[in-house]
Amino acid sequence: MRREDIRSKQAQGLLLDIHVIANPANTREWIVLLKKGVGTSFFLVDDQEQVESFADLNGLIDELRLLGIKAAEIHL
Repeated sequence: MRREDIRSKQAQGLLLDIHVIANPANTREWIVLLKKGVGTSFFLVDDQEQVESFADLNGLIDELRLLGIKAAEIHL
């Protein structure tokens, strides 16, 4: 799910469960999993539909705040 889509869902009042998990391809990086409902989930992706990964957890938290997300679970 792209940033614009997340902002749109937030504006509509749709609540997403946000999970920050280690990137399976590189466990020193973090990725964002968005759960919409039972069996429906998305990753935060860029404009080329590539999963975005973040080397810095603090930077990722700042990014989530910019998207209007107020809560997220972090899975270590």
